Amino acid sequence: MNLQRIMALVKMELKKLIREPAYLFLMLLFPAVLTLTFGISFGDPALGMDFSVMTPGLISYACIFIIMTVAMSFTEQREQGLLKRINVTPMTSGEFMGSHMISNMFIAILQVVIVLVMALFFGFRPLSDVVGFILAFLIIALFSLCSVGLGLITATIAKSAGAATGISFIFILPQMFFGTFIPITDTTRIIAMFLPSYYVVDALASIFGGAPLTSENLLIDFTFISIVSVAIIIIGIQLFKKYGNK
Repeated sequence: MNLQRIMALVKMELKKLIREPAYLFLMLLFPAVLTLTFGISFGDPALGMDFSVMTPGLISYACIFIIMTVAMSFTEQREQGLLKRINVTPMTSGEFMGSHMISNMFIAILQVVIVLVMALFFGFRPLSDVVGFILAFLIIALFSLCSVGLGLITATIAKSAGAATGISFIFILPQMFFGTFIPITDTTRIIAMFLPSYYVVDALASIFGGAPLTSENLLIDFTFISIVSVAIIIIGIQLFKKYGNK
């Protein structure tokens, strides 16, 4: 695996982010607009919600939208014949997939920074130390792998970029309603416990709330996120290589 080729592709993907207004909005401006909207609408503690509760969910929700952008990107590249052209170059499929994983991890970290900075203006005060923040960024990086994997599964099914947008909501909506900033009830918790976003939000809430990083609950969350994210990215890559790259 050639690191130079991977980084060249990462650079290309990040440039595309800047050049394409739709991608720029979804990946960077969307988290800012989402945080600002919730800050203005629900920032009053009298409404029963504050940013100490909402911030972990907002971070996770922004990262979930990587599913859509990955699905759209791979579908468009397939339609344009780019994926077939890559097959006749020295670049391997592993290098190509690796570049997307790295670029989306980088984007996910930027999203975390954007949401955290804006949340501070609405009164969010995390109780975590530096090690806690590093763990939070690691969790989001792992979660981005899960989103990339689900994006690849979506791209495998979708026949066009437009279809990819619609199909991606099959994976986005359940995580939004049962695993981010929308309150969980005893009934919906049964559903939420099967979704990775639920464990991401729970882990971030524990970290930002000042919980010990060695707590059993946090270790369970981290283990679940790690296993599920790695499993989904492997499944996504294998399905796309077998059925989607045609």
